[in-house]
Parts: sequence; structure tokens; C-alpha cells
Amino acid sequence: MSDSTEIGRAWVYGDNIDTDQLAPIDSYKNMEPEEGCKLCLQPLDPDFAGAVQEGDIFVAGNNMGIGSSREQAPLHLKLLGIRAVLAKSFARIFYRNTLNFGLPALVCADVERINRGDELRVDALKGLVENLSTGETLKCEPLPGHLMAMIADGGLMAHLKNKLKREA
Repeated sequence: MSDSTEIGRAWVYGDNIDTDQLAPIDSYKNMEPEEGCKLCLQPLDPDFAGAVQEGDIFVAGNNMGIGSSREQAPLHLKLLGIRAVLAKSFARIFYRNTLNFGLPALVCADVERINRGDELRVDALKGLVENLSTGETLKCEPLPGHLMAMIADGGLMAHLKNKLKREA
């Protein structure tokens, strides 16, 4: 399996999933991220944080990550084990924060064809989502190689540290 491929169970939500739902103010104001992530999505799905597993895939409709620019929102998803985020569209700052934390975010026009619990294989570099539960393959906007290198390094900060080490 290449570094650009993730396999996991789909967690499917609708449009306008906002950063307040992903990172409620109580989840980061006085808590370490590893504790705060346990409140992720609590207003919408109280069972999410306790049930999500390493490797799972978060699927949303339009305007994923709308709201404030809380960088804790994608961090909470990553800490809980989410390994890719698919959506019809993303709020710009959330999209960038997601990539900065080393979490692939793909624009996928046909996410409504994915059901909660479907097993997905996501290849971010090729822009393909194979639904192993239905046999269907969906096309997404692929992530370019330089962003996949950043994701493989663990996000922007780790990538910059690696780059500085190589140049030294």
C-alpha cells in the first residue's frame, strides 16, 4: 500500500459541519488536545469520539469545517484516528489546517454515494475513493505530490523540520 492510500470505515455527516461542533470551546480552552478530542462532534453525534477507530474516514457534504478558524478541529479528528476527510466542499481555513496537521482532505463531488459504515480505500494522490462495501469507485480532486510529501512527514511543521535538516 502506498503512503497516499488509507483504508477505513466511513463516518458520514451532512452539510455545514462547523468547527464549533468539531472542537467545542470546552474541548480546548482548558484541556490538552488528547483530552479535548473526546468532545469532538458531541453536539451532533455524542457517540462519535468514543466509537471512531484508527484509520476511519470522515465524510461530509458542503462547507466542511465552516465557522471559526479553530485549528483544533482537524487536530481532534486526527487524534481520534481519522486518516482522511472527504467532502463536497471545504471552508478554506479548515481545509488548509487539515493538510497542515497531516490529514488528507479531498474534494469529492459524489460523497452522497457513501453510507455510514462503508469500508473505503482512499488514494489521495490519485484522487480515487474505492467503496469496498459496494464496489463503486468515486473520483475526487487528487492532492499534488508536494502536499502528499508534507502529509507523509506528519504535517507542515514536521515537513519544514525535515526540509531544514536535509538542507543543513
